[in-house]
Amino acid sequence: MDKKYLLGIDVGTTGAKVIAFDLKGGVVSSAYREYACIYPKTGWVEQDCGMLIETVFDCCTNVIDGVKIQGKNILSISVSAQRSSTILIDGDGRILKMISWLDNRADKEVEEIEEKVGREHFYDVTGLPLCATWMLPKILHTRKHEPEIFKKTNKIVQLQDVILKALGAEEYISDEPEACFFGVWDSRHFCYSEEFLRAFELDEDLFPRIKRSGSIAGRVSLETAHKTGLMAGTPICVGIGDQNGAALGAGIVEPGMVSVSIGTGGLATFMLDTCYRDPKGQTMVTNHAVHGMWTFEGLQNAAAGAFRWFRDEIAAYEQFRDKDGVYDTLNRMIENAPPGAKGLLMLPYFAGSAAPRWNSEAKGCFLGLTLGHDRGCMARSCVEGITLEQKDIMESMAGSGLDIKCVRIVGGAAKSEVWNQIQADIYQKPCETLMVPDAAALGAAVCAGVGVGLFEDVQEGVKNMVKVKKRYEPNPENAGIYQSLYRLYRQAYDALSEGGVFHGLQELQR
Repeated sequence: MDKKYLLGIDVGTTGAKVIAFDLKGGVVSSAYREYACIYPKTGWVEQDCGMLIETVFDCCTNVIDGVKIQGKNILSISVSAQRSSTILIDGDGRILKMISWLDNRADKEVEEIEEKVGREHFYDVTGLPLCATWMLPKILHTRKHEPEIFKKTNKIVQLQDVILKALGAEEYISDEPEACFFGVWDSRHFCYSEEFLRAFELDEDLFPRIKRSGSIAGRVSLETAHKTGLMAGTPICVGIGDQNGAALGAGIVEPGMVSVSIGTGGLATFMLDTCYRDPKGQTMVTNHAVHGMWTFEGLQNAAAGAFRWFRDEIAAYEQFRDKDGVYDTLNRMIENAPPGAKGLLMLPYFAGSAAPRWNSEAKGCFLGLTLGHDRGCMARSCVEGITLEQKDIMESMAGSGLDIKCVRIVGGAAKSEVWNQIQADIYQKPCETLMVPDAAALGAAVCAGVGVGLFEDVQEGVKNMVKVKKRYEPNPENAGIYQSLYRLYRQAYDALSEGGVFHGLQELQR
């Protein structure tokens, strides 16, 4: 009897990965390709959406060819993709523009949204703290500054919607957990907000149809089959945004569970059974893959993306000398540096600050550099600074009464043993890694299984496919060092923000 597989497609900000899973969550074949962002101006970030689609197709071909999987043995396909990237499509289906979620061009439009509906009301309806990361400010910016493009726009969609359509879906479809990023979705009532559509003079027809994760979106087209090796007619299922998908792939399907995903961006997520709103308005609340549930999120704009910058720019020698094993080299350097990196502190705001501070003007920096520091200390301070921002997010969650007992670690950073231990030490909580660290692709595969009735619901899919690999206990000897470093981290942010340094640098960079 032929073996059967589920295909999970994860389309991130800096690379695409396609994985064929067996029905127990084991990885059978995978392919990954990196790609770049485009930086037209300081603070502007765009991508070539057509190139991303071709990269996905290329990865599909490699997965099928890699272990001679036959397309007929793939039961179903689903997608997990970067969230909140604004893609404008014309009436003929041509992609006019893709503005990345990392883009901060629309800070003035944030002020416009605040004037029209109010910051607190925007958060109450959408579950998103108002900032330039989301799609609505970018939509308004495009309408104002690029009217010729906006006039041609027939649909405004996100990346998963485009990938589903390219695979063979007959229309643009988005999922409930991603819908809030349009900025006009009522996450409490699971519908587009008529009030916000009227306020910003937008037609609901501009946006895709919203369906539950795990719903059937269509079937692989003959054209796509020829390009990928997939079988025409294979079911395509509505997936989930990358960070929501990573939480699902980490098994976060019960209230109170938490995961930390460190990819290009980072995210700490809880599952909630009520549509909670943070009294301080600092933390995102999105719809969960389980319909009728919610996810309490703390977003980090630049996580492993900042460490990748360090790899390319500061550790260029290590990158040149040992390109294929550069992360192993960096891990050894980090292990040889002491906790606290000899008093070196890195603020990881390379793409502004998201939760819990929401300051698009915040900038990355190293503080405390002396002649006694080397690249090993800098590498460790990068990892520690990124983790301190996650701790800051968790502290804002803990202040809302949520109890963290254990943290599931997912994303590319989970491959680093030393980084996993640093997380346990900084959070002072046990941390668990998973048999499949590529949790977003696994979350997509769970949705694929639900869509074809292999699993009754996502909870059953998680039970069958998600497995713990290793547990890291916090080292109490490092608790004092990291508590002091965290205190300095918060003081440094406050000093640079309240002292106008971030704002002054933003003005210079304009």
